[in-house]
Amino acid sequence: MNRQISVYTDQLTRRFGKFVAVDGVSISVYRGEIFGFLGANGAGKTTLIRMLCGLLKPSGGEGSVAGFDIKEKSEQIKKRIGYMSQRFSLYADLTVTENIHFYGAIYGLAKEEIRQREEELVSQVGLDPYMNQMTKDLPLGIKQRLALGCAMLHNPPILFLDEPTSGVDPQARRGFWNLLYETVQTGKTIFVTTHYMDEAEYCHRVSIMDQGKIIEMGSPSQLKESHKKSTIQDVFIALVGGEKTDQKE
Repeated sequence: MNRQISVYTDQLTRRFGKFVAVDGVSISVYRGEIFGFLGANGAGKTTLIRMLCGLLKPSGGEGSVAGFDIKEKSEQIKKRIGYMSQRFSLYADLTVTENIHFYGAIYGLAKEEIRQREEELVSQVGLDPYMNQMTKDLPLGIKQRLALGCAMLHNPPILFLDEPTSGVDPQARRGFWNLLYETVQTGKTIFVTTHYMDEAEYCHRVSIMDQGKIIEMGSPSQLKESHKKSTIQDVFIALVGGEKTDQKE
């Protein structure tokens, strides 16, 4: 059975002057898949995700997100994706409820739609006890859940998460990944960048990026088997080098 492609690139490239940040990346990411981009800081992950979200024009190559060309249809793409950055993009001086309502309005949802999505998401991501708290006073793991909820308010089919667990403790990170598994069960596609080696084990497929290029791609089990390693971290070290790992526990 043919699988529906959510994100596609062919030789996608981005240059900044003479520096090549993303160098000929070709991928196909499918509906209902968690696809991980693994790499050290500076490998090109964020630049790639910005191009796919319609925030940065490619220098070369092709790509589509939700069936829309990333060069020509960036506004259509933005309506069909949720984006969560490592900084969470929340308003610290608003309550949880106010952040949700603010982002609902930004996405163009009617008040009744916002209320309905709020009820669904608050339960889904576990925000019930925090609704009237100021966002600046929330634990980092709860801010993370709020940011994910805001990214999903308009019920997009594709989520782009750019190092969403950066700085979050291991227990909160594991709980967050449980939320991601529940989310893809509904048929959504999740594209996640990370430099945590252990998180790559949770993805359905993972690509390893170095100096703007994809140097390896496959399921975690495939990569470990083909390189005869017991962990993705060991695979990464073998391919890229130990000095570029950033394993934080």
